Amino acid sequence: MKIGTIELGEQPLFLAPMEDVTDPSFRFICKEFGADMMYTEFISSDGLIRDGHKSVEKLNIYDYERPIGIQIYGHIIESMVEAAKIAEEAGPELVDINFGCPVRKIAGRGAGSGMMRTPDLMVEMTRQIVEAVKLPVTVKTRLGYDDSMKNIVELAERLQDVGIQALTIHGRTRAQMYTGEADWTLIGEVKNNPRIHIPIIGNGDVASPEKAKEMFDRYGVDAIMVGRATYGRPWIFKEIKHYLQTGELMLPPSVPERVEIAKRHLKKSVEIKGDRTGILEMRRHLSSYFKGLPNFKETRMKLVTLNDVEELFAVLNSITERWGDNTDILKELYNSPLNGKS
Repeated sequence: MKIGTIELGEQPLFLAPMEDVTDPSFRFICKEFGADMMYTEFISSDGLIRDGHKSVEKLNIYDYERPIGIQIYGHIIESMVEAAKIAEEAGPELVDINFGCPVRKIAGRGAGSGMMRTPDLMVEMTRQIVEAVKLPVTVKTRLGYDDSMKNIVELAERLQDVGIQALTIHGRTRAQMYTGEADWTLIGEVKNNPRIHIPIIGNGDVASPEKAKEMFDRYGVDAIMVGRATYGRPWIFKEIKHYLQTGELMLPPSVPERVEIAKRHLKKSVEIKGDRTGILEMRRHLSSYFKGLPNFKETRMKLVTLNDVEELFAVLNSITERWGDNTDILKELYNSPLNGKS
């Protein structure tokens, strides 16, 4: 599969951009486990053109992440065009437009998936961004705004016609948010439309290797984007690839292996953002690596309250000492919902 001149191989796996989750340190870990394509957290076009610190900071990308796209969102064409130019200057491989975020404060003002209520504006914005930058432009969107407006099949053709070079479709409407089961039927319809020649990336509820294979086989998508299933489980990319290649499921990382992953993640977070911010932003990840461990409440509280790097490393080491030799725990982790077993 290729996006423009970006070669991504056969059946590539994408890491979905997730606000406050997929920062550079998490992307570092996901890349280790085989993510083929990643994106920055989505960036406000207004924040970029006003030189807002939080928005500009998200432009920081690193060689270990490549290929990577910078994702932008907004509801005003002129601001989005200017933001796309700024994003291009940061040196990614592509610029991605977020037409998929369902959060009220975004969609409510017409950005993200709110744009699906105004398809003409959505297409015109995309056209102007494609013309304004030299990099490939891609789009991430949903099936439609609600059940009465599932317009993705028509929109896919129109977006392709104005020059996008790949389309990611999340199998829910904006109204669904993240509830209910993702419906891949329309994703498959877009992919199998004879008029569509750009890559189609499917997204939604891929939480196990078996599910990934099913989506590739049943709907013929060119790639799969994995989002919430990576949270506390970045090794899912390795699990999926192993299953696609061999048809066999891998055992999940043991407790000592998870501890080492958490250490690398913490070290990278502090390296990039400094001790204070690096630790604060790791709290949401640290306890997630160890979901399913019995009698873990006291240790979890330490992981989400300590402010010293060395103390956190000591707590992580204590996890190996206390839970690392229990083979029954590994069986429990293997059969946990985190590994798509129930």
